[in-house]
Amino acid sequence: MNIENFVSDAVLRSVEALYGPLDGEQLQIQKTRREFEGDYTLVTFPLLRRSRKSPEATATEIGEYMTAHIPEIKAFNVIKGFLNLSLDSAFWSDRFAEIVADVQFGQASPTGRTVMIEYSSPNTNKPLHLGHVRNNLLGYSVAQILKANGHTVIKANLVNDRGIHICKSMLAWQLYGNGETPASSGMKGDHLVGKYYVEFDKHYKAQIKELTAAGQSEEDAKKNAPILLQAQEMLRRWEAKDPEVYGLWEKMNGWVYEGFDVTYKALGVDFDKVYYESQTYLLGKSLVEEGLKKGVFYRREDNSVWIDLREDGLDEKLLLRGDGTSVYMTQDLGTAYRRFEENRLDDMIYVVGNEQNYHFQVLKLVLKKLGYADWSDHITHLSYGMVELPEGKMKSREGTVVDADDLIAGMVTTAREMSDELGKLDGCSEEEAAAVSTMVGLGALKYFILKVDPRKTMLFDPRESIDFNGNTGPFIQYTHARIRSVLRKAAEAGIDFAGPAQADYLPEEIDLVKSLTEYPSVVAAAGESFAPSLIAAYVYELAKQFNGYYHDHSILKEECGETRRMRLQLTAQVARVIRSGMSLLGIEVPERM
Repeated sequence: MNIENFVSDAVLRSVEALYGPLDGEQLQIQKTRREFEGDYTLVTFPLLRRSRKSPEATATEIGEYMTAHIPEIKAFNVIKGFLNLSLDSAFWSDRFAEIVADVQFGQASPTGRTVMIEYSSPNTNKPLHLGHVRNNLLGYSVAQILKANGHTVIKANLVNDRGIHICKSMLAWQLYGNGETPASSGMKGDHLVGKYYVEFDKHYKAQIKELTAAGQSEEDAKKNAPILLQAQEMLRRWEAKDPEVYGLWEKMNGWVYEGFDVTYKALGVDFDKVYYESQTYLLGKSLVEEGLKKGVFYRREDNSVWIDLREDGLDEKLLLRGDGTSVYMTQDLGTAYRRFEENRLDDMIYVVGNEQNYHFQVLKLVLKKLGYADWSDHITHLSYGMVELPEGKMKSREGTVVDADDLIAGMVTTAREMSDELGKLDGCSEEEAAAVSTMVGLGALKYFILKVDPRKTMLFDPRESIDFNGNTGPFIQYTHARIRSVLRKAAEAGIDFAGPAQADYLPEEIDLVKSLTEYPSVVAAAGESFAPSLIAAYVYELAKQFNGYYHDHSILKEECGETRRMRLQLTAQVARVIRSGMSLLGIEVPERM
């Protein structure tokens, strides 16, 4: 049953019975605020023209009618012009029975819509870092949430495997690598290639310093540094399919992909489709040629191709460099075209940091001007804030990023140490302890990142994230393990709690049922706003609520068999919803701790 619809229908029937059919007046019904008694609140002010009474008298009259004629309404109270309605325990008992019986609780019916969500999108010139971690966790979680909302979801990764930044790593390895490989160095392939990206920057800065000392301006020195000119020439040779450059590119990218796969597996994220910019940039170039013929783009004297978007409130945008090489916009046009054509998408979501807001404004506008408005109107940029550390921002070129692999390993180690100190792993085998430590470490990382609204810049402090108290992943995981312990003890004692329970509900038990009934609407709201933070907040409140209940009331030692049956069923459903909600965040919950 949809509770909001039930309450709205009951209020409408009652109001029309008292005052006649409504003529355009809108019933204003909302959930009762926590500080007041009641479940739903009717705002009576729009009805005063019909009742011809004061707000308090109107609310009282409607409340008296509803308690007399609507069996599910057990009581009401009036605060000024607000009518607070309370549903009876039998109503909530019936709702709880529906939850127990619904094996797909929280999962919406299929919508028939196909949605692609792109996340990760790494460059093959460096390993994944903390910023990529937020991107991957956010993208994967939103994909899970959209699936729960009934959509067919395609998880996509666009690998930035070409461009000047890739050539910088390749050139530095060629100049200074002495044939070093992942096997010879013992380094993951993505780390090895990232090492040479930093190496390039070191030599580039040294050359700029030499040129400025020789009399060049800093701006000219940045353009004329020999190592940069060599990288630019390497890019031209790559686009011309030079066998030597192409072979080196394939070899080093292969190292990187092997490294990425290890990190993705550790993070627990995956993809249905992987696109490579090296395979889409030519399609982007052909779209640019099409735009030139249509007069959408124009060519400058240096042979570069541009679009003038000043009349649209933007500026002029480069699409092809004078030497014919592509820019990001070129390949994004090709990738978007290919995706919509191949997959017949209804929606395309890009999970990309907020520093690219302008880029996606331009992408949508260019697609529309090329005649693909049906596509551009269904592109969403899920723009998220950057991740910062207590010591400040990260810089890839200077090698000051927090490496994703190091971060994951550190989180797991810290989780093991803290769990041991608190006795959370007592009675666990070494294998169980290792599995729980991994689960808790990753759960702490994922929850800490996903509980923050995606649009906000966030400060990540690993020390804060692993805490078994407060709004953290480990707190929720421990609550689930505690519940599973109760259910295991019931099974060991031979207590069968299946089937209907004829028991009176305490107010705290009704409150738990109310919270459970809200889960589908929270999942729907998170899907509409692409906000895993809504799921995180809900699961935390549910876990906190259950802990309070567990502290104050006996479950297994309850003497009344029917009450114990109901409490065990309620406990099992809380665990089920916690597990479901956490899975939408990509977080596993342990059976024991």
